[in-house]
Amino acid sequence: MTPIRHKDADSGEDQGPAGGPEKGTANDRVLDAVRDCVLAVGVRRTTMTDVARRAGVSRMTLYRRWPDVRSLVGDLMTREWIAVATGAMPARRPDLDARTLIVDGLVAGVEAFRVHPLFRKIVDVDPELLLPYVLDRRGASQEALLGLLAEAIEAGHADGSVRAGHTARQARALLLVVQSFTLSLRTMTDEDDAELTGAAFLGELRSLLERTLAP
Repeated sequence: MTPIRHKDADSGEDQGPAGGPEKGTANDRVLDAVRDCVLAVGVRRTTMTDVARRAGVSRMTLYRRWPDVRSLVGDLMTREWIAVATGAMPARRPDLDARTLIVDGLVAGVEAFRVHPLFRKIVDVDPELLLPYVLDRRGASQEALLGLLAEAIEAGHADGSVRAGHTARQARALLLVVQSFTLSLRTMTDEDDAELTGAAFLGELRSLLERTLAP
């Protein structure tokens, strides 16, 4: 059965039934084609014709699922950002408490975003695509990350490594912190100064997160 797609009224990102982009070989092939186009020429110069040609499908096939390039890129960003976030989270281990896993995962996630080719391309060429999710509304990838954070924070409440508090509020506060580091870190770094390098600021982020979460 083909999952029903719907448009998230708040985020503007196309979503599948689980709150993320629809999965499947055909869908991934199209999103891979979008990624290749964006990496090559940026979002504004990418056309539905370019995507269809790279994906090996007709334009009509694309238009039946996505109304325009922007909606395609919305699904692509959702897929890529969720993959970065989930890939950065360490596996649970009996010798590590939840707070350590959260901090390690968030710091690794910020570092992974900083070098992610698609993220760098969008920040450099089409930064306006990210503004709605910073200033106006949450997107599907942010909602997914909040869900991961909430689950980890609840585990921290249970094992005593995370201070008691409102789980959703704590998750959103953490996301606000890591978003600022992800999006703005390069405006504050000075790679000629060992105390102001990206690595030094990631160490500062680690300290901030530890102090925020510690009981």
